[in-house]
Amino acid sequence: MGYRVGIDIGGTFTDFALLKGADIVLHKNLSTPEDRSIGVMTGLGKLAEIEGLDLGDFLGQCEAIVHGTTVADNTLIEMNGAVTGLITTEGFRDEIEYRRGFKEDIWDVRLEPPVQITPRRRRLTVPERILHDGSVYTELDEDAVRGCCEKLRKQNVESVAISLLFSFVNPAHETRVAEIVAEELPGVQISPSSKVLPRAPEYDRTSTTVVNAYVAPRVTAYLERLVSRLKEAGYRHQLMVMQASGGVMTKAYMEDAPIRVLASGPAGGVIGSAHVGAKKGCPDLLCVDMGGTSYDMSVVQNGTAPAEAGWNMHHRYLIGVPMVKVETLGAGGGSICHVNNGALQVGPASAGSYPGPICYGNGGTQPTITDALLMLGILSAESTFAGGSFSLTRDGVEPAFQAIGDAMGYSAEEAAFDCWRVVNANMCQAVRRTTAGKGIDPQDMVMLAYGGNGPVFAAIQAQDLGISRVLVPKASPTFSALGTLVAEPSIDEERSYIAPVDSPDLATLKALWTELGDRAQQYFSDANYAAADLTVTYQMNMRYRGQNFSLTFDIAQSSGGQDLSFIDEDLGNRALEAFNRRHMEEFGHIREGEMPEITGVRLATSVHTPSPAVGSGFTAPRAAAKPAMHRRANLGDGFKDTPIFHGTDLRPGHEIIGPAVIEETFTTIVVYPGWKANMDDAGDYELTQI
Repeated sequence: MGYRVGIDIGGTFTDFALLKGADIVLHKNLSTPEDRSIGVMTGLGKLAEIEGLDLGDFLGQCEAIVHGTTVADNTLIEMNGAVTGLITTEGFRDEIEYRRGFKEDIWDVRLEPPVQITPRRRRLTVPERILHDGSVYTELDEDAVRGCCEKLRKQNVESVAISLLFSFVNPAHETRVAEIVAEELPGVQISPSSKVLPRAPEYDRTSTTVVNAYVAPRVTAYLERLVSRLKEAGYRHQLMVMQASGGVMTKAYMEDAPIRVLASGPAGGVIGSAHVGAKKGCPDLLCVDMGGTSYDMSVVQNGTAPAEAGWNMHHRYLIGVPMVKVETLGAGGGSICHVNNGALQVGPASAGSYPGPICYGNGGTQPTITDALLMLGILSAESTFAGGSFSLTRDGVEPAFQAIGDAMGYSAEEAAFDCWRVVNANMCQAVRRTTAGKGIDPQDMVMLAYGGNGPVFAAIQAQDLGISRVLVPKASPTFSALGTLVAEPSIDEERSYIAPVDSPDLATLKALWTELGDRAQQYFSDANYAAADLTVTYQMNMRYRGQNFSLTFDIAQSSGGQDLSFIDEDLGNRALEAFNRRHMEEFGHIREGEMPEITGVRLATSVHTPSPAVGSGFTAPRAAAKPAMHRRANLGDGFKDTPIFHGTDLRPGHEIIGPAVIEETFTTIVVYPGWKANMDDAGDYELTQI
């Protein structure tokens, strides 16, 4: 029996999900920010120990290791990426700064633009021009390219983005610029837009390529380091990496565009949520993930987690690659509580994994939400923490909250409770903003809570949002890691081609889809997936003339590799019908009498892999669970003697009436007053209002 391991690195903990047959083993250990691959190898060693094997034997039996990483996210959050330069077409030097005139808050006249990845002195231009049809209007000035390289060398540039006009139609000039840069600046990372995002519009392509160049050296260096450690330790297969689009693919595939791993960690949780929701009969989900550093929220509708390209509001850059939509708030167990100008504030700064909250006993001095939960009795210094890896301490916690209480005029316990209230209000408000922007009423959805702290706040948030049902999977503490094992290996790429839908060049369409198919098949072959196992979805991008953005829709699908037999004289008519349906779904109208145009072709290739089994149903007889102990805790109605249950003692059919606390191995589930928790046949929890 082979093992499959899913890994997700968070700001505080690195999570592991080990799949062996139908069984799942969970593990968490502290992240190692100085070199995150150390934390990964430490966790793999612990999994090997659990299985009674040494690390080499364990890795030798691993069929797949799938990894979601936050290296790209952390690089943008901390703004410690590579010194990046940009070479672009003459006349387009400042396009990246214009940002299409976009401003996140048009009413805030003092809102500063995002930090410049490529300040103007590192944005250089060269004479050249390729037209929209791919013809060369002005030949590339190679001497000018070499002059740009000399200027970038003097500025110690580590990474170069190349974005020339219409290179997505004809990449010849961009390819030559990349060759010259490689000659003149050996060792520098090179990001040609024709490999990163070969499509229009121009600003999207340039912005995405610049961000890719900024994060690429950090991402590739980390993955190289991890792959090397895994190989030395005995792992024999390719490392699979989670993509922001919700699929996974090999490290080799990521090398052209490391930007694909941005937000890949949170994407794993959303993919896992969609999988569990479908099995539980809940296709519409509000997914909430509260970890140690952040609070991520997303929406699953009709059983799918849509991936869209566009503004990444968290980092304030336009990212043109498909990304599962996840909104992030700086609210986690490590969020620091403090008084700011007489007002209590929680986050967005975090104590991280080291020194971490005060109660970790690693020298932390600033009170956090985890410390507040300890003060409120939701967590306990008498109980083991993070799977028994260490215990919490109360030393220094109460004085830290008393300092907040002194500033606000109340006790330390009241200060801790107010911190609980503030962070919960922040998270609820973020959910309201997210759902309102999508035209969604949270009351129509089921909440699925995961992450180490998600189940602590889930029921009270659901109550505030008008949601009456909450799902907490047994695997919720490492749910994003588990989600990487649900995600299928996939490649989703596109090529630009502009033509009226009623008169496309069928030979060109066939050539483009063939190119994409051959490229995808080669990567899958390198990863030991046979062409017969592939599912290929052919898609088209279309818009009405004058529209800035295109809609994507499926036009055909095949199993067992490429099948282009759908390309015939009736293709344009079928595409028009499909586009009209998609436009009506998205915007509620179509333009009668207007002929839309094709703007590109897209190919999504995937292969099915075994997913963790998910059970459902409540067939076990109902029985009241017996608490393991009682302790003084405040679950919103003041401090009371509160029953405490151990998750290891609970069985399917057990029912717990709130107020109560359930201590699972890697998380804590709070059953607030007016709520009850039931364990289903699969050992997962369902919380409902009484």
